[in-house]
Order: sequence, then C-alpha cells, then structure tokens
Amino acid sequence: MSLSTFTRRTAIAAFALAGLAIAMPARAELSGLEILAPSNPGSGWDQTARALQSVLEAKKLAGRVQVLNVGGGGGTVGLAQFVTTKGRRDDALMLSGLAMVSGVLINQSAVTLDQVRPLARLIGEYEVIVVPKDSPIKSLEDLMAKFKADPKSVSWGAGSAGSADHLLVGMIAEAAGVDPAGINYIGHSGGGEALAAILGGHVTVGVSGYQEFASQIKSGDLRALGISAAAKVEDIDVPTFKEQGLDIEFVNWRGIMAPEKISDADFKVLADVIDQAAKSPEWAEALKTRGWIGMYQPEAEFVPFLKQNRAEIEKVLKNIGLVK
Repeated sequence: MSLSTFTRRTAIAAFALAGLAIAMPARAELSGLEILAPSNPGSGWDQTARALQSVLEAKKLAGRVQVLNVGGGGGTVGLAQFVTTKGRRDDALMLSGLAMVSGVLINQSAVTLDQVRPLARLIGEYEVIVVPKDSPIKSLEDLMAKFKADPKSVSWGAGSAGSADHLLVGMIAEAAGVDPAGINYIGHSGGGEALAAILGGHVTVGVSGYQEFASQIKSGDLRALGISAAAKVEDIDVPTFKEQGLDIEFVNWRGIMAPEKISDADFKVLADVIDQAAKSPEWAEALKTRGWIGMYQPEAEFVPFLKQNRAEIEKVLKNIGLVK
C-alpha cells in the first residue's frame, strides 16, 4: 500500500468517526446530584424528588443522587436555604411548584423564585371536590345552588390556607359570583386530617388532589362532583367543571429549579439530564404508578408559564384576602 493510499484511507476513517460523534452526541451524565425537597418526608415534593432520584440512578444519568428535606413556610424555608447555600453549584437542584409560588406571596418571603433559575416543569395533579356518599348534595349543580344561596352554609374542608385547595375554592367562588373573601374555608394540616373531617360529615365538601381521594371515590365512600382538568381525564370517571358549566381549569404543578448563578454550560448539563429522565419509560411508569399527570416543559416553555401562573395565583390570593 502506497503512503498516499494509506493517508487517504486514514483521513476517510477519521471523517467517518467524526461524523459518528456528531450523529451520536455524548449522553449527559453527572457523578453526583443533590435534590432539595422543600417539605417533610412523604409530601408531594418529597415523593416527586424520590421518584426522580430513582429514575436518574436507574438510567445511570447521575451517580449518587441524594434527596434533602427542608420543610416549612409553604416551601419558603427550603427555598431560602437553597438560595443562600447552593450558590453557583453545578450539582444541586430544588423541587418547586404552585404551593411555593403561593407561599412566597403569603409569607412575604425575602427570598423569591427570582433568585433561582427555572429548569423544567415535571408533573401536575388535578384537584377534585367530593362529598360523603350519604350527603344530600348529589351533583355540582346542587352544590352551586346551595353555595350561591348561602355561601357560609357550605364549609370547604381541605389543605392549609393558601394551598392549591384554597386557591381552587377561591376560583369556584369567583366563577359562581360569590365573594371569595367570604368563603367558609376550613384548613387542615394534612390530608389524613382533612379526609377524616370529610368522611365524618364535619364539613360540607372536601377539596384535594385526585389521588388523595382516589381510593375512597372508587370504593363509593366519597362522591366526586367535579375535577379541575381542561378535558376528560383518561381512567378517571369524574366530569370536569367545564363540562358542567363552571369555567375553571386548574392544575397543581411541580417543577425543578437550578441555582441562579450556575453557568450556562453547567445548566445545560443539568437540563439535558432532566430532559432524558422526563422522556424515559421509567419516568412514564412512575407517573402511572402515582397517578401523576406528565406535564413536562423545558426551560423555554417553563419560564413564561411560571410568570403567567404567578400572576394568576397572586390575583386569587388577593381575592380571598390572603395577600394585600
């Protein structure tokens, strides 16, 4: 073989390898990652963080993934710790969501979501309103008639003040022409406490994410009057508010944030890793198992959504009197 032939073949092989490298980019991978869940173990944020942890490790997108729980203040305690301690770190993420947007506003938090970099929206849960099986209220129409006639006669048993549940009730009041500031809202510290009050008939109607009541709805102990989805949800036999003439759609979302001062290059690595996880069969299975709605949005879509959502939440909180 002549030297020129060898040189030519070597060059062709080099170009082929270069083309292969372009066609098959290196998969993003992290040696380690810390995910801060701004809530106590077992909460929605904690469950989401641990589901993501499991997928990241199973897909070998990250080495050791650690979940850190920092609860309190509607997520604002965890947010403050994340902002003040994670700085420019390239191996730290934080769960966030609608409750944190609300918590920042209600608590007039000095640390806000303007001090983190939105990375992706991950999941959502639709809210449902229910009554006990022996309630004289048989439909959403019955409930709205009672609510409009005497708003104080309807007690709403749900989560804490300013929660997704409270926001939904405020939206229902506004849609029904009732003063949102005058609703008879009875907040509870946890889902179990609220469920006991609903089943015991201590409140007129219950409000929560669908999964909180799913087993009782299926068993017939609770009757679901409506769900806050924009359209009928597969495998959930509950009519939407919109189908019943109440112009409301609402989702309790959760997403993930990166440190504000992270470099663009490091942010891209984290974004690529989360993108691969969110589009994986393992994540799809996690959604199915937990009854979550896949609502993945990368940064370009998530940022404008977050801006609009904050404005909507602030409006409702002002209407119900929790924010001036």
